[in-house]
Amino acid sequence: MGAIEQCETGDDVKQLHFDCFSGVSGDMVLGALVDVGLPLADLAKGLKAVKLSGYVLRAATARRGGMPATKVDVIIKRGVSAPFGLRRIQGLIASSRLPGRVKEQGREVFQRLAQAEARAHRTPVSRVHFHEVGVVDSLVDVLGSLLGCHLLGVDRITASAVNLGAGTIECAHGTLPVPGPAVAALARGLPVYSAGPARELTTPTGLAVLSVLAQDFCSLPMMRPAAIGYGAGMADPDGWTNALRVFLGESVPATLGEQDIIVQLETNLDDLNPQAYETVMARLFAAGAVDVTLAPVIMKRGRPGIVLTALAPPQKADAVAGVVLTETTSLGVRMQEVRRRLLARQMEKVQLRDGPVRDVMAEAMLAYRKGSKR
Repeated sequence: MGAIEQCETGDDVKQLHFDCFSGVSGDMVLGALVDVGLPLADLAKGLKAVKLSGYVLRAATARRGGMPATKVDVIIKRGVSAPFGLRRIQGLIASSRLPGRVKEQGREVFQRLAQAEARAHRTPVSRVHFHEVGVVDSLVDVLGSLLGCHLLGVDRITASAVNLGAGTIECAHGTLPVPGPAVAALARGLPVYSAGPARELTTPTGLAVLSVLAQDFCSLPMMRPAAIGYGAGMADPDGWTNALRVFLGESVPATLGEQDIIVQLETNLDDLNPQAYETVMARLFAAGAVDVTLAPVIMKRGRPGIVLTALAPPQKADAVAGVVLTETTSLGVRMQEVRRRLLARQMEKVQLRDGPVRDVMAEAMLAYRKGSKR
């Protein structure tokens, strides 16, 4: 899987980061939030603001791949009498006493779930229904996850790329590839990948919740973790830690400029004809180097020499090293990845009396070159 960008953070705020190395599901989110410090009693009390009964929340410690985690289950004692359509769910959320932000997020999650199911089954959203027992479980998972983040006082939420799993799944429609149609529809526009055991690791509910909660998808951002929690998934496959990890803490203010990784190539030269310097530099740039410098140094036995240094993107580093080895007298190249911070750059034309400044400079340079040839 390719790397994804580093998140930028602002001034110190309470940050929550989801590490979805084994996917995400509704119960995994609830478990991770409880494990990181959300009191289960507070969550259960807060969910009483929704006119929904017939269930209890239960939390227990579980082990996934040798890692202790919290498993939160929604124990259904009595399901609803008939399937719920999207309109009825939206009405139930709107009539609740949940915080306004949680209501808004809850409506958006179920809107996305219904749209994903509609795409998967090629049917209108109005005909999508959530069945009697599953709708209670889904409502508690979704609204509990959103309310849990609210109760933790989180200001900013980020998430890693999401592992969807691999292999196939068995359902009422037969054998389907992982991810299933609904998860695949929800994954559009999100950074996802496939790894691990041959099973589904991400559920539609989990991915819908994450897509609404996460303000950015990135690698672990700069932060000062105060607590780390693990939410156990339902399955416990051999040799795999099926859990969702969360980091809760204070974000670290972003520093000036963007950060990236570049390869620095160096070699020492003491027997290269200086007339070749310009040609070597030109070929290094042509191979993909973004910068080339030659610095004078004193080498062994007091001999003068130069250090040739080139910077290149990781994918161009081998080509640049090849130029050094074929176009100079060097027998080896030192290569190392380094981090750099750089400001955003842009080219602009400035209008002067005699015309745009870039055009004026180009004409002056052309005139100079013509004059130098005479």
